[in-house]
Amino acid sequence: MPCVQPDSYLTLHYRLSDPGGVDAVNTFGGTPATFTLGQGQLSPALEALLIGLDEDAHTRFDLPAGAAFGARIPGLLRWVSRGEVERAREYPGPVAQVGDVMRLRLPTSTDGEAGLLTALVREIDEVGDALLLDFNHPLADCPTTFEVKILAVL
Repeated sequence: MPCVQPDSYLTLHYRLSDPGGVDAVNTFGGTPATFTLGQGQLSPALEALLIGLDEDAHTRFDLPAGAAFGARIPGLLRWVSRGEVERAREYPGPVAQVGDVMRLRLPTSTDGEAGLLTALVREIDEVGDALLLDFNHPLADCPTTFEVKILAVL
């Protein structure tokens, strides 16, 4: 039976949840994820847990705070004008509210290249024209449960 190697191409179901059992990601019951390890689709810590698992393995890992996605970085919280947020949204949607998660096309390098970033709206200023966006991973600094079912190792 094939087992996961550092450069394996995998199809799997996985679930990432916080200590309260709230899912950040859950592919069980839906379309499985397919990717090559080492390409950045999962954090290096999660990828390391997959190495050595056999095809058809179904397991769960309970990780301490910070182990899966590192520590929260205060510099990844930014105030951004509502207008800029609305222009940068991947898909137009309702007016952003505290707690919303959105994908924004923003410059990610000094050459002005735009990349797609995910942000959580943490706060809205009193006037409503600026949003405090958190670009940290939602599970940064959080104990995390990682459940995985390896469907195929190619």
